[in-house]
Amino acid sequence: MRIGTVEKPKSLMVQFAYWMSRRKLGKVMTPLKAVYARMPKTILVEYGIMRVLENGLALDRSLQFLVQHQVASINGCGFCIDIARAVAVGYRLDVAKVEALGEYRVDPRFSAPERAALAYVEEATRHKRVSDATFAELRRHFDDDAIAEITWLCALENYFNLINLPLEIESDGLCAIAEHRKAIVVGSTTTTTETEPRPTGARAQS
Repeated sequence: MRIGTVEKPKSLMVQFAYWMSRRKLGKVMTPLKAVYARMPKTILVEYGIMRVLENGLALDRSLQFLVQHQVASINGCGFCIDIARAVAVGYRLDVAKVEALGEYRVDPRFSAPERAALAYVEEATRHKRVSDATFAELRRHFDDDAIAEITWLCALENYFNLINLPLEIESDGLCAIAEHRKAIVVGSTTTTTETEPRPTGARAQS
């Protein structure tokens, strides 16, 4: 990484952001320590963006995840690919489907609307413009509101990528943390179920 990180921020807002990152992701993510901590006024902006991503879009969450991951993969942003997978694990989305993104045009796991959206963001990311044919196919499956959301997601992911790539911010291992957390929850649930005493007598018959 090309710049250092702020490990002990003085700003209360940044300290709160660090706490939120640890709570949600299991650690303070590197872009927060390297970039946003140096510009505390951006914290509220980034928080607002995260809120929109979590609850402010009408798009199916799985499609949202695929669109962002497609852009990050094209740009080769290791951090963004890692955090996207961590989020997918947290929301119990089909992470295995990501492995087939390179074959989205022919893989039967991808629906026609997903293919249209992925082709659109791929072309926009690679060339900054899209052909009439690509847009027409997108239009066949989505209304104006959905197209606006897909376009915003594409631009947003490129923005995130362009923060991390020039500074050589790589994977934070967030997906591994998310999978570890999920395994603990599953294991705890299984143990509780196995050790819970069975009702007997009149209580069992009621």
